Amino acid sequence: MMSDAPFYAELAEGPKGTRAFWVTTSDGLRLRVAHYPSADAKGTVLLFPGRTEYVEKYGRVAGDLTDRGYCVLTIDWRGQGLADRMHTDPRTGHVMQFQDYQQDVDAMMHAAAALELPKPYYLLGHSMGSCIALRALMRDLPVVAAGFTGPMWGIRMAVPLRPAAWALGWGSSRVGMGHVYAPTTGPLSYVTSAPFEGNLLTTDRDGWDYMHRQVSEVPELQLGGPSLQWLHQALIECLALARMPSPQVPAIVFVGSNERIVDVPRIVQRMSMWPGGRLETVSGGEHEVLMESAPVRRRILTEMLDFFETARASDTPALSA
Repeated sequence: MMSDAPFYAELAEGPKGTRAFWVTTSDGLRLRVAHYPSADAKGTVLLFPGRTEYVEKYGRVAGDLTDRGYCVLTIDWRGQGLADRMHTDPRTGHVMQFQDYQQDVDAMMHAAAALELPKPYYLLGHSMGSCIALRALMRDLPVVAAGFTGPMWGIRMAVPLRPAAWALGWGSSRVGMGHVYAPTTGPLSYVTSAPFEGNLLTTDRDGWDYMHRQVSEVPELQLGGPSLQWLHQALIECLALARMPSPQVPAIVFVGSNERIVDVPRIVQRMSMWPGGRLETVSGGEHEVLMESAPVRRRILTEMLDFFETARASDTPALSA
């Protein structure tokens, strides 16, 4: 059962006619999905956002995708956007187990079916959304091809800090402190508290202002740092996925040359053993390459969609699955 949900169209700057809906997960949480429509669509892109993100953030991206003839369906994961938050402190990025996000994926797929969105389906994941997406692909998510930006298949941190991060995460949940913010983080939203100069997300001032405007005008969209529980669960999931073979789905990855948030060597290792996989570096790009300048964003999306269309036309295992 779906019902209408709020959607901030002016802040999204996306295609006309976009609608948002409430959906319910199998464990009873209320999430928000948004459908960006395209006339005579030749398929649907399932867009998996990153940590702290929300459906309006991808309005411009959705506009580029719908212009090329693809519908877009995206989601507020549990604990962020307008979805049910996972702790009494709504600014804490928290989750009980990382694989709980797969229940959100299932709710999203039920929404795609209920809305009768056109097939075939394609996947676009960013950062944490790419981690969720990789697990979903290993659960046979029915997509023809996948694209990823800044995939969180490992979290960048100094080598001496890794044992401490594992120990803090493991110990905190056992003494009832798993909800505490991870070290160096707190309740403030990054884009409202960090200066544009030297930020870790984008080199484009307009892209930065776009994100800042959204969370400033709708504070309910803001999310602070991750909890110790989230960090521990994310580390567990990244390690578990690293030990698994790559799925038989063609995939293309874009990573900024100045990526400073996710573990780039993990990405390189994954793509070196991904059948039909391709890794592209975005010169000068930071973590959120789709929030770089409009020409950069459109160049990435054009290359990604060309990859999708080649995969669709090819006789691959993904097409016969």
